[in-house]
Amino acid sequence: MINKEIFTIPNLITLYRLLVFPLILYFAIAGKEALFTIFLVISLLSDALDGFIARLLKSETEIGARLDSFADNLNYLLVFTGIFVFKLEDFIPHKVSLLIFIGILMFTVILSLIKFGKFPSFHLYITKVGGYVQGAFFICLFTIGFIEPFYYLVIIWGILGAVEHIIIQMMIPEMRSNVKGLYWIFKEKKAVRNKSL
Repeated sequence: MINKEIFTIPNLITLYRLLVFPLILYFAIAGKEALFTIFLVISLLSDALDGFIARLLKSETEIGARLDSFADNLNYLLVFTGIFVFKLEDFIPHKVSLLIFIGILMFTVILSLIKFGKFPSFHLYITKVGGYVQGAFFICLFTIGFIEPFYYLVIIWGILGAVEHIIIQMMIPEMRSNVKGLYWIFKEKKAVRNKSL
């Protein structure tokens, strides 16, 4: 039973992202931009693929959600390392918005670790869509170049998603995976209140 839950196609794709992380990080630190870009793009595309396959095959699992969230955090680390090493000049005029974005993302993780002792794995609808938008932006950044309107779309969307994430963390008593969003949390709370009346 445990093996069936762990060794699913989406989880194996996520495992690839975890295993390839040190190699991509090495390419960034070594200044090998072409190799960094190729492997980062594959990793970002596989992130979209594992979620799509999990929904298609109805094989979404708790362990898969947690692995995926952890791999997402590693992808963010790779992207920001790549920005620092290869694309810093593009971001200097936008450093305040970038720092706010990074800060609020880090806060969602820190808050979860403090409150629940675990990495967050909500997979909110807003952050799922935001993940695709961010992935597309990062692929463009490392292949085509910096596109300012696209950048600000990513920042605004990311901050809105992080705010929703933080509000949900403050509202729920224990960490859960695959939470749809704030609307569904309010709906659940209303159903519980109505039941107790």
